[in-house]
Amino acid sequence: MSKKLTVFTLAMINVAAVSSVRNWPTIAEYGFASLFFFALAAILFFIPVSMVAAELSTGWPKTGGVFVWVKEAFGHRTGFLAVWLLWAENLVYYPALISFIAGTIAYVFNPALSNNTFYILGFIVALFWLTTLCNLFGMRFSGWISSFGVILGTIIPGGLIIGLGILWYFMGNPLQISFTLDSLIPQMNSPGQFVFFSGVLVSLCGLEMSAVHARDVENPQKNYPKAILFSAILILGLYVLGVLAIAAVVPQKEISLVAGSLQAFSHFVNAYGLSWLTPLIAILLVFGALGTLSTWIAGPSKGLLAAAQNGDLPPIFRKLNKHGMPSALLITQAVIVTLFSVAFVIMPTVSSAYWILNATLAQLYLIMYILMFAAVIKLRYKFPHTERAYKIPGGLIGVWTIAGLGLLGSVATFGIGFFPPAQIATGNTLTYVAFLVISIVLACIAPRVILLFKKPSWN
Repeated sequence: MSKKLTVFTLAMINVAAVSSVRNWPTIAEYGFASLFFFALAAILFFIPVSMVAAELSTGWPKTGGVFVWVKEAFGHRTGFLAVWLLWAENLVYYPALISFIAGTIAYVFNPALSNNTFYILGFIVALFWLTTLCNLFGMRFSGWISSFGVILGTIIPGGLIIGLGILWYFMGNPLQISFTLDSLIPQMNSPGQFVFFSGVLVSLCGLEMSAVHARDVENPQKNYPKAILFSAILILGLYVLGVLAIAAVVPQKEISLVAGSLQAFSHFVNAYGLSWLTPLIAILLVFGALGTLSTWIAGPSKGLLAAAQNGDLPPIFRKLNKHGMPSALLITQAVIVTLFSVAFVIMPTVSSAYWILNATLAQLYLIMYILMFAAVIKLRYKFPHTERAYKIPGGLIGVWTIAGLGLLGSVATFGIGFFPPAQIATGNTLTYVAFLVISIVLACIAPRVILLFKKPSWN
């Protein structure tokens, strides 16, 4: 590329990929206890991911991200599995994300539509294909969408939610949660009560994704860690304050997983006599979700492209269009996403479909993270002298501690993820678990099957 991504643009890609306002209602289900889970997720996951991604991306600043890292540590097949899982989990992530956009728009014009499964399905299919076509025009075009999306759709509306929430509190309005020590520590009577923690943890996933653009950054050895630090601070700050604002205003039983953010705005603006602001806020939230969607459509596909260029996929999947984008991969991705979107007319409610898609992507994503955390430890032993602009401090003890925390958090959350949440009706428990198990098994064996039929002409 003749023009490189700046630290600011890369940081905005990170924020767009991770800090989506759409995740706030899911975490707000916990009320003030969400602070406890944020702290736990930061220690067991978010901080380890940011430190591990910074070391791996500056030690191996090649396009491909997790594919390159895991391949260098454990070999070609495992590297292909890692990047395949990163790509596969997004196939179920996209319908969940677009359902938020559909629910937000419906909440303005006809709130009943946000619970209409056929409306959600049609909206998902139409918007995903449109965004895919936009991404075919290149990474810089996608980067602009991400930057504008995160500023207009995350920072501005997120700042408004936070500001109005603080004003709500100091004006003495009634609160739906209590800010006490007792309410800070959650009451966990069953795994079903604890399962929403996986939603908290998954909401912080994605900081490593921008590493697939490492070669597109100005001076990656120096600037990538800067972008990671800047975006991590911004992400955590937005999440904590935004989630508390929603939890304080919207009653827990009324929080909609696909329209909860706009619910909070409606409570705020109606109380202040500013109901005319609701459509404007909805437009901004849609911009933010589009920025996130654009970021994730481009990122994992470039990671899988690196595997295709290694000969792991048929030659058609490594061909680039004149804008440098893997058009065959993007089109194939859009077809599979269309099929996954049918979940919205199979599950009992929109919220239950939204949750099971998020639970599936969480399980696939966590397997990939387990491989990534293990890789950073292995590479310290395998390539101790490889120059890394950023290294996890503390030598081998430090890398074992940080990566070990990440492994502990990922494995524990993976186990919890098989329990249906107590707060959402997800239908038959056996069907719920079967959907997750079948999805995980199919996603994990697919790379093996592909390599089994690999032909010399693919190289």
